[in-house]
Amino acid sequence: MTVGTSSAPGARGVPRPSAARHDDLTGLGVDPDELPDGLVIADEHGRVVCFNTAAERITAVRAADALGQRLEKALPLEDLEGRRWWQLTDPYGGLAIRVRQPERNLLLPGGHEVLVTARYVRTEPLGPVRRVVVSLRDTEARRRTERSHAELIATVAHELRSPLTSVKGFTATLLAKWERFTDDQKRLMLETVDADANRVTRLIAELLDISRIDSGRLELRRQPVDMGAAVGRHIQAYVAAGQTAGRFLLRVEQPLPDLWADPDKVDQVLSNLLENAVRHGEGTVTIDVTASASPREGEETGTSVTVSDEGPGIPEESMNRVFTRFWRGSKRGGTGLGLYIVKGIVEAHGGTITVGRAPGGGAEFRFTLPVGTPAYLQ
Repeated sequence: MTVGTSSAPGARGVPRPSAARHDDLTGLGVDPDELPDGLVIADEHGRVVCFNTAAERITAVRAADALGQRLEKALPLEDLEGRRWWQLTDPYGGLAIRVRQPERNLLLPGGHEVLVTARYVRTEPLGPVRRVVVSLRDTEARRRTERSHAELIATVAHELRSPLTSVKGFTATLLAKWERFTDDQKRLMLETVDADANRVTRLIAELLDISRIDSGRLELRRQPVDMGAAVGRHIQAYVAAGQTAGRFLLRVEQPLPDLWADPDKVDQVLSNLLENAVRHGEGTVTIDVTASASPREGEETGTSVTVSDEGPGIPEESMNRVFTRFWRGSKRGGTGLGLYIVKGIVEAHGGTITVGRAPGGGAEFRFTLPVGTPAYLQ
């Protein structure tokens, strides 16, 4: 295998620069063009002998133009202060004890930012550099993550400011002018403070859930769950809060497989889906609980729950964004984190969740959980 081979053709009639063989990659049977990150290798004379496909994509430089060039010319990197990187680091004439450069953000011509790490290969300690191996990685994925985190912080700050301002205002007013208010006025203020405190508590719980989902540390305490009864409890709570009983239609198929899941997490999923249907949908909210094929390999049966309404539904172009952070649809309100958490909980159980259009024209959410029977009961 010849290192430096790339899909980019050279100029017509001009042979490609010769490329050295990189023994480490050859011994592993790895083609540099198969690597996900950009790989640039310079020999003991500072000439580029490898410039893979990912490096072409990241730098917008053809391998045919880079091979055989001086490293600083083929890869003209600058730091964020505009200083030429290879002159600063001097890999061939610098400290003999230096073997690497840690990852850092550097700039290509035109201001394109890349993540760069470098390794100085010496055949013996303190000996001359025989190869400089440079790894390049595009910063776009990291920037998306940073933007997502910044957006999360901004959203949380905004959502916290409103209830905390209310709590502070009412408590300060009550403390300063307690005797001036009637008992009914005091009760109203304290009820508002209580509601806003609950809102803050819920937001903090959502943030903790997101942290656990993103880090893969969402713990499940599986117990037998009666899905039909769980849905029934949520409906009863809505009726007690003032919704008409005729607003809900619950259909439970019998028999259902024995389901082992985290009851608190299942309640969280049901709460979010029913709240969306009640708040954003119209007409009857229909909940179907049925047996279905398990989404997990090795299990035959699972339990599916479908929540649908008769409202305007979700626009087709928004379907693929419903389970992302901060999606709120056409109506504002809430943090936009609920459905993201719902998806994380369902998938932590080994299940799946989908969104579509209901027969009545509204939104339809359907999640399926595997039975999740513990091994000692199988």
